[in-house]
Amino acid sequence: MMAKFTKPILVFAALLIFTQARSQELSQGEAVPKGAIVYSLPSTSFRVTAEAVRESFVAGPYARFAQKYLGIQAREESGDFYTLSSVQLVSFVEADRTSNIALNLGNSRTASANFLEMLSQGLIMWSDSNTGKNNNARFPSNQGKNSFDKTQAASNLTNVSTTLYKTVQTASGLERVPVQQSQVVEKSIEKKAEEAAATIFRLRTKRMEIITGETDATFSGDALRAAIDEINRLEGEYLSLFTGKSSFDSQKMSFDVVPVKENPRQIYVAFRISETQGLLGSDNMAGRPVVVELVREEPASKAVNMDLTAEKGRVIYRTPAIMSARIMDGQTLLLQTRVPVYQFGQVLSFPLEVATGK
Repeated sequence: MMAKFTKPILVFAALLIFTQARSQELSQGEAVPKGAIVYSLPSTSFRVTAEAVRESFVAGPYARFAQKYLGIQAREESGDFYTLSSVQLVSFVEADRTSNIALNLGNSRTASANFLEMLSQGLIMWSDSNTGKNNNARFPSNQGKNSFDKTQAASNLTNVSTTLYKTVQTASGLERVPVQQSQVVEKSIEKKAEEAAATIFRLRTKRMEIITGETDATFSGDALRAAIDEINRLEGEYLSLFTGKSSFDSQKMSFDVVPVKENPRQIYVAFRISETQGLLGSDNMAGRPVVVELVREEPASKAVNMDLTAEKGRVIYRTPAIMSARIMDGQTLLLQTRVPVYQFGQVLSFPLEVATGK
């Protein structure tokens, strides 16, 4: 009689063991148990989006005469010059590839509900979870640089008088007689610069006369505005022959940074910037480094003593640590913000069979 009761009890106990939620940590290359799902602990990564302004500068043909004829300093070398204009830091969560955990939920609705709830809160993640963001490519080289206006008020030619001597037979003997010879030649660069500077001063004088009314013609309303605008345009064109011309565009790139808990110093080179090459990767030594520095906020939370044994019907999860993230360009602070970083946080466990009331 006792044996009849014992057999159903043993079958029921075996059924409970088979349907109980169980989990185990998987090592690299280990096979996934039959009927189990695989999840990972969350990990925080950073995407640094930087934008630089590129100035494409073409030096003026009369740049070396700017100090002499206009009293101003002008750059004499053409080139592309970059300056960092903005930096943005975005954190995103992805699966930690180093922490794969196999979990068999069994037939427990409570375990399935708790697992999905922790998944929705980001405490655990599917092992193949990824944000899949695309990187921005560098902009193409600017082929059409601004050229200087070829028109000018004065002629490109000038008359040059030269005194030549010829020998003439006279009563007293041979004598050298001067002969004037005139020829048309091309003006020198300095002569053109002198004339351009004179035109600039004439335009400025004429503009002052129009504004003060010291002219024979009368300007008013739109006519006055149009005259002043045209004089300003002409002055700018002639002045650019000395100061050069610049065109501006922007370069935007994104760089990923993955913090590693084991690093003794949480300082990572996000990217580099060069004044002549623009935004560069972290491994390109041609530019100065721009770094991301992570500092744990104090006081740090105390470690919780919990049972992290995976086999006992518990789900392993990870809570983030709050860090202060700074982006530094040398000694210059570009950005500072507070961010949660999961891999620096605590690993805890939760019994899946406990009803949460949801």
